[in-house]
Amino acid sequence: MSNHSKAAARTLGVDAGGRKIGGARPAARLLSLVLLLPLGACGLNKVAMAPEVAYDYRERHPIVLAEAPHVIDIFPPTFGSRLDQENILRIREFVTRYRRMGRGMITVLAPTGGSDPAALRAGAEHVRRALEAEGVGRAVYVASYPVADAGLAAPVRLSFVGIAAKVKGPCGEWPDDLASGGSVEGWQNKTYWNFGCANQATLAAQIADPRDLVDPRGETPGDVETRMRAIQKVRQGGDPGTGWAAKAQATGGN
Repeated sequence: MSNHSKAAARTLGVDAGGRKIGGARPAARLLSLVLLLPLGACGLNKVAMAPEVAYDYRERHPIVLAEAPHVIDIFPPTFGSRLDQENILRIREFVTRYRRMGRGMITVLAPTGGSDPAALRAGAEHVRRALEAEGVGRAVYVASYPVADAGLAAPVRLSFVGIAAKVKGPCGEWPDDLASGGSVEGWQNKTYWNFGCANQATLAAQIADPRDLVDPRGETPGDVETRMRAIQKVRQGGDPGTGWAAKAQATGGN
C-alpha cells in the first residue's frame, strides 16, 4: 500500500487490512475535518475600510465655490431727494463686487404699496440713478414686490448672481438618532453628522473673495525707495533695519 493510501486509512481510523485502529470513530474524524476546512481561509485583514461618514467635519461639510445670489438691502431716507453717504458707499461696494465676481443683470426690486407709495417710488429711483452713476446703468433690471406690512421699513433690494463660497450641503440635518436607544450606532466614538456645519457656513460667509480659496492673490510691487535705502545702509556698514523710537510720556500726577 502506498504512503498516501496509508495516510487516508489512518484518517478514516482503519489499518491497511481494513481493521479499526484504537477504537477511532471515522465519522467523528470526518466531521472534524469538515469543521476545520473553513478555518484554512481565515486570516487577519490588515486593510482598513473607509468609514461611511467622514470623521473630519471639513470633509463632511466642505466649502465649495458655487453660483449664488449676492443681495443687499438699501433703505433710502424717508425725507429728502438724495441718498445719504452711507447708502452711496454701500451701493459702490456692491458694484465693485459685481464687477469682480458677478455676471448677468443687476436686479432692483422696488417696493410697491405701503403707507407712502410716492416716497417708495422716489427711493427706488434714487437707487437706480446711483447705479447709473457707478457705470452699470445698462445692466440694471427693475422689478417690484408688494409691501406685506405697511408698518415696517420697505428696502430697495439689489441682487446679482455670481461666484460665492458656501457649504456643499444644507446644515441642520440629523439623519441618526443621537440617543440610539434601539441600536449601537451611538456607541461609536465619532462625531454626529451635523457637527461643524454651522462653523463652516460662518467661515464661508466671511470670505471676501471666494477665489482666494483656490489660488492666492498676486503680490503687489515692492517699495523701490525703501529697498534702495536699506541697500545703501548695508554698503555703508550700517543697520538696514528701521529704528522705532518710543518716547515715554508721563500720565497723571499731582
